[in-house]
Amino acid sequence: MPAYALRDDLPGAATGISPVEEPLIKALDVNVFYGEKQALNGICLDIPVNQVTSLIGPSGCGKTTFLRCLNRMNDLIDICRVEGQITIGGKNIYDPDVDVVALRGQVGMVFQKPNPFPKSIFENVAYGPRINGLAQSKAELNDIVEHSLAQAGLLDEVHDRLDAPGTSLSGGQQQRLCIARAIAVVPKVILMDEPCSALDPIATARIEELIDELRQSYTIIIVTHSMQQAARVSQRTAFFYLGILVENGPTEMIFTAPQDERTESYITGRIG
Repeated sequence: MPAYALRDDLPGAATGISPVEEPLIKALDVNVFYGEKQALNGICLDIPVNQVTSLIGPSGCGKTTFLRCLNRMNDLIDICRVEGQITIGGKNIYDPDVDVVALRGQVGMVFQKPNPFPKSIFENVAYGPRINGLAQSKAELNDIVEHSLAQAGLLDEVHDRLDAPGTSLSGGQQQRLCIARAIAVVPKVILMDEPCSALDPIATARIEELIDELRQSYTIIIVTHSMQQAARVSQRTAFFYLGILVENGPTEMIFTAPQDERTESYITGRIG
């Protein structure tokens, strides 16, 4: 049994939403340093369950750094230090007893550039469930793979060539394969770091449709440079600027009635 697991009685850990919609993720006074350079300053942000939260702001403002805090990917950078508290389902993910491997299974990540394994389509999706012991038989593994590909909107396109290399797919299909790979281990949260930046408009539209479908089952946090994309896909938006969380709230409010002049300046193109 892993040392870390989200409690099943908390919002977002089950299929339904609790009547009291406590935020699934809470960041409290999070500071991040790369050596002597401070990248994030006192970030406090609540992220609700089963919604899409967009992180927007100019390049280098701390969006991706914050995103990587949520599954402790910054641990892989020797000079990086994280201070403060981040809880998911009521558990501080920086507690010493946290199993980081298990955490990253429950907080999946989709990167900017599609990165399928150099394996078959089937093996790309089966890898996580197999090493985590989620399938007791070949039939169960097949079901997990098919279900994950279906959730990622890819099964109909690849059902007759699951033995083909994942790298043989188009860019948009590869990104959906990476999403299928992430959801195959049954995460509670999906992090997406500029998931459409390497895709054409048609593939981007398909990923955006998929994000809207997936939020019924997952809590999604997406970093995007496209304000139009943030407006289309997210229910909440957080604006980062120079390592500070300037403002966050319902997406419509952020884009139509921002409370901070820096937010308005970014939205209208005067800074960024």
